[in-house]
Amino acid sequence: QVQLVESGGGLVQAGGSLRLSCGASGRTFSSSAMGWFRQAPGKEREFVAAIIRSNGITRYADSVKGRFTISRDNGKWTVYLQMNSLKPEDTAVYYCAAGAVLAVTPRGYDYWGQGTQVTVSS
Repeated sequence: QVQLVESGGGLVQAGGSLRLSCGASGRTFSSSAMGWFRQAPGKEREFVAAIIRSNGITRYADSVKGRFTISRDNGKWTVYLQMNSLKPEDTAVYYCAAGAVLAVTPRGYDYWGQGTQVTVSS
């Protein structure tokens, strides 16, 4: 089992920034990839960004390219999501996920955090 704990969500004005963190513990060696997803009310959970922990290869959703950056600190088993130029449409619960391979769908991940709310006001 892998336990994931997100932090860093909150309320921010449009154009502002937030940094989300996701700490992993447990059988972390089984999780080569970490991803961020988000889910707005009434919508499906959607892919935001992902990273391969060993080599740092990243993948982003088109909607966040150039604004969000995913990074990792392997020594701390932590993954970050730096979110800049936030828009009201970025409002959602953001979830951290861990899996064996980099994937862009929720089914590709085995473990999930509890989520952290991000609200962007206009």
